[in-house]
Amino acid sequence: MNRDIESLLAIAAVGAIAAAAAAAMALPRTAYADDITIETTPFASSRTRTDVRQELLGQARQVRAGATEWSQQQGTVLKGQVTVPEVRADFVANRREVSALTAEDSGSAWLKMKPLPGSTAVMGGPGQ
Repeated sequence: MNRDIESLLAIAAVGAIAAAAAAAMALPRTAYADDITIETTPFASSRTRTDVRQELLGQARQVRAGATEWSQQQGTVLKGQVTVPEVRADFVANRREVSALTAEDSGSAWLKMKPLPGSTAVMGGPGQ
């Protein structure tokens, strides 16, 4: 009886390996990226690679200036109208509202219990 189980397991393993090999052979081996352009005429360069390289090296100062522009902007500190302690105090004061609005229902239950102001338009109609 044990021999039957062992042979069945061996056959199943061989079958699984064969199936995996067949699946691997069926998959494409290469993938080529393509452009989504609709242009049908092939591109023909009017300048050689050497000409472009010489022009680039001739403008090395401008190239460096463009490359460092991003790095120069990284040190900027943004200034706001409200200080950090004021924001923290506002958060602590409205902690229940924040907790309700970030709940699983995104605050639907909390907003439903909250009374509506009398002079607002609801669904584009006049206030009630």
